This record gives sequence, structure tokens and C-alpha cells, in this order.
Amino acid sequence: MNTPKRRGRLPEAEREQRRNDVLAAASAELIERGYDKSTMLSIAQRAGASKETLYSWFGGKDGLFVEMITRNADQTAERIRTALVDEGSPRSALEGFAVGLLGLLTSPESVALNRSAMHSAALAHDLLASGRHRVGPLVESYLAASAAAGHIAVDDPAEAFEVLYGLVIRDTQIRVLLGEPAPTRAAITERATRAVDDFLRLHAVN
Repeated sequence: MNTPKRRGRLPEAEREQRRNDVLAAASAELIERGYDKSTMLSIAQRAGASKETLYSWFGGKDGLFVEMITRNADQTAERIRTALVDEGSPRSALEGFAVGLLGLLTSPESVALNRSAMHSAALAHDLLASGRHRVGPLVESYLAASAAAGHIAVDDPAEAFEVLYGLVIRDTQIRVLLGEPAPTRAAITERATRAVDDFLRLHAVN
């Protein structure tokens, strides 16, 4: 009698692709239906996976959304590092950062995750840790290095970042969270340029 072959683990590349498919499905589900109406079953069906697989991988809905936040944060951190590569001009580096930040915080996925964080303390904690508390030190290090090189005048990089962040974001994110349309790419670029102009005037070397 032939013994049935046991189904083995998926190859690593295929497993990673399946996880990415699930995360993409979860993002689409969250954007379309919101946190309360998104379920592990609906996400599994959208991804063409089993609900049991999702629970095995992520433990539950919050675990799945936390992984979405973590992966998004990894990608964001890498984009910020790239934007802050010093090409001899703090203006170009900071404008690249500002455009990326505004685009990210007003994107459909970011808006959906921020709204979800209002329903879950775990998501709120991870969103803050992966967002503001991860981005801040990257930009603060850049500002400190630029000040040391004599490009800008900054005594306290953490305080300078708070000023820059406020100038870039203003009330844009909260207005989008409350239902206003996200700014266009052209509007984002214009706002980022204005914010960096204001920041560099405040921190000009005398």
C-alpha cells in the first residue's frame, strides 16, 4: 500500500510571497471596509488562503495589522535614509524627506491604519513606535550632521525636528483623517518646498 506523502513546508521564497499576498489583501480590506468590518475570514478569502493559515502566521487580526505597520515602517525608514543622503544641499535632502513624509501620511493605507489605531491600543502603540519614534532619530541625526558641517544652525536636533515636522505636516494629516481628500502630488511638492523654505530661514547660519 502506498503511503501518502506528507505535505512539506513551502519554500522560503514562496512562503514570503504568500505572506506578502496576505498583507496586500489585508491592506485592501482595511482601506475598503475599515477595522471593525475587516475579519480574518474576509482577508483570507481575498488572499486565497485559509483562515487557519492566517491565525498560524499572525495570531489574530491585530497581529496581522501590526506586521503591516512593521513592514510599512521598514520601507519608510529606507526611503527616508535615501532621501537624506547628503548631496551637498540640505534643501534637496529635506525636500525629499518632506515630500515622502506628506505622501506617506496621507496615503490610503496610512490613513486606514491610523483610523484603526483608534480601536486598538496595541496598534496605536506599534504605529507610534514604528512611525514618529523611528523617523525622528533618523532626521535628527541628519540635522546634527548638517549643523556640524556648518550647513545649518541647530543647537538641539530633536527640537529642530519637531519644528520641521510641524511645518511639513501642519494640519494636513488630521484633515485627511477626518475625510478631506488627500492632497495631490503637486500640492504635496508645493507644501514641502514651503515648509523647507521656512525651516531653513529659521535655522540659517549667520
